[in-house]
Parts: sequence; structure tokens; C-alpha cells
Amino acid sequence: MSLNAVQFPAILSSIKTAIPRFLGVVLCAFAGLSFTSCDRKESSPDWNPPVNQATSEVPSTSVASVPVVSTLAVEKIAQTPTPSAEAPSTEGLRFMNYNVENWLTMDRYVERKNLKGAPKPDSEKAAAIALMARHSPDIIGLCEIGTAEDLAEIQEKLKAAGLDLPHLHYTGGSDAVRHLGILSRFPITATAKPAVVDYQLDGKAHSIGRGILDATITVRAKSYRFIGVHLKSKRETDVGDQAAMRLSEARLLRRHIDSVFATDADARLVVYGDLNDPPATPTIKAITGKFNAPTYLTAIPPQDSAKTAWTHHWAINDVYSRIDYIMVSPALKPEVDFPAAKIIDDADWSQASDHRAILAIFR
Repeated sequence: MSLNAVQFPAILSSIKTAIPRFLGVVLCAFAGLSFTSCDRKESSPDWNPPVNQATSEVPSTSVASVPVVSTLAVEKIAQTPTPSAEAPSTEGLRFMNYNVENWLTMDRYVERKNLKGAPKPDSEKAAAIALMARHSPDIIGLCEIGTAEDLAEIQEKLKAAGLDLPHLHYTGGSDAVRHLGILSRFPITATAKPAVVDYQLDGKAHSIGRGILDATITVRAKSYRFIGVHLKSKRETDVGDQAAMRLSEARLLRRHIDSVFATDADARLVVYGDLNDPPATPTIKAITGKFNAPTYLTAIPPQDSAKTAWTHHWAINDVYSRIDYIMVSPALKPEVDFPAAKIIDDADWSQASDHRAILAIFR
């Protein structure tokens, strides 16, 4: 078909008009694809507690399972950024309460094998050390330590990881397997033992299992008295009612606290540990004392990054609960940085222990 002189200019004009529109559409589409690609980021997944098959209390003659993380949990851990190490404090005091879950020699179930007299697996030790070193505490109160050599091992590994805590104290009770320890950047100036460690229950004599740790530490001309415990677990036993035993141990702890207040009404106390009971229970009330009394202990209310407050996962019963605490006396309460207190929920927490550590900061 031929174009006459009238048709050709009209067609040419239409082409000139269409080309910019076509190019504009193409360029917009290309730009849209480019911006979408640049803005795409690997976001952190929604919080989902990893599965941990271990429990905090396993008799030395029984078989314990080691932490197991599901495939889904592993993927989420891999996508969750690990916090960078926090700088050591140059003022104030950073204190961590941590049950490191059976850092001791015991019978274990590892990789579908029963192992007699096995230490805490190296992978769990490494995860616990990395977590502690990452948050740079000045003092760490530890539960579920085996021997004094086990506590020294933690101290050595922390130093190799860049956290030097040269001062330590180790103690225990009637439990020959699990003990308490404390590591400090600052000198331990005094230690003490409770005057009474025995109690009667249903006509039978008992003694507090893991003892009471009492260590005074001087930090930049300020004195802090740390009192640590690990009360009877919720595991049933044939020697007595577990709840009654725990409450009796709590009353022994309170008796020791009252003896401190009797000699120093303004004692700067930090009472901490694995108390194995949630808030508002008779156990916790026995320790804190009467509300607003001159000797009342305030439990610092920490939260994790998701604003939840549980510190322990009992995998067998699939129970999440707050059973680890840091409490302070009235004289020390004004120095607590309450907003800064936190439950450490780093991505690898469940690889280290079935407990989540608590960090408190004192100004």
C-alpha cells in the first residue's frame, strides 16, 4: 500500500508521539526492578524459641539428654544476627546471673549414645563462653558447676575469649555433684558461710543441696555483697516433697539474709540464682520478705528482645518459666539501671544451656 503526501506526515507524527511513551514505560519498569532488588534485605525471623531437650536437674546416676535444635530453629538461628561484643564497663558494674547447665562430669546421652562420666560437650561449652564474653560482665554468678577445676576451666576459657575475671569463689552444699561459683574482674574482699544449713521435713533431717554462696566484692570504692543460690529443682524425689524442700531452702536463705541485715541495716546486697519457682510463689515471697519492709528485696524485672520474661525452657514438659532472679536490697536499689536489665536471648543461647542468662547493671 502506498502513502500519499497527506498520510505520511500524520503517521510520522504518531510515531514521534508513541516512542517517548514507550521508552518511558520501559525505563519505569527497569527502575522498579532495580529499586526492588536494592531494598531487599534478609530480615530477622519472628521470635520462636529453639527446642532444647536438656533439663536443668539430672541426678548423676541417670541419663541426661543434650540440647537438640530442630531444623527449623537452626535455619532461624542462622538468619538471626549475633550481637557484637559489648565493651567492658569503665564505670558502674555489669553483673550476670547464669545457670550454665551441668558444666560437670556426669552420665549423658550424646548422639544416640549413653556415655558414662562425660563432661559437658565442647560445643555447649563454646556457646556458653561466647555468650558470656560477648556481654562483657564484670562479675558472673554461676550455677550447676561441678568441681573447682570446672570453675577454673570456665575462667580460663573466658580469658582466652577476651574476658579476664581473675578472682573467683567456689562453694556448695550437700549435693556432691552441683556447686556454685562466682567470677569477678574486681577483688573478692570477704566470703562467708550461713550459720544454719539444715532443716527438718516430715520428721526427717535435710541439708540445703547446693549451699549458699556469700562473697563481698569491692568495685571502685563501693562494696557489694553477692549471695547466690540454686534451690531444689521441681524433679520429684523419694526423700521428700520437692516443693516443700525448695521452700525450706528458701527460708534458710532468708535466715542468712536477715543475719546480714542484723549486723548491717544498709547492706548492699545482690541476691541471685536459679530459684526454680516463678514469681508470687511462697518460695519467692519467703526470700524477698515483707513488701516495703526495711529488709525487703526487690527483684529486678528483666525482659528479652521480644518483651517476654521467661528464663528457662523445661523441654520434657514444654514449659517456659521465669525461675532465675537478681534481687537487691533497699540500699542498692537506687543504683540499679532498671531499663538496662535484660534476659539475654542471643541466637545461640539454647546451644549453651537450657537457661537464659540475666544481666543487671548498677550505676
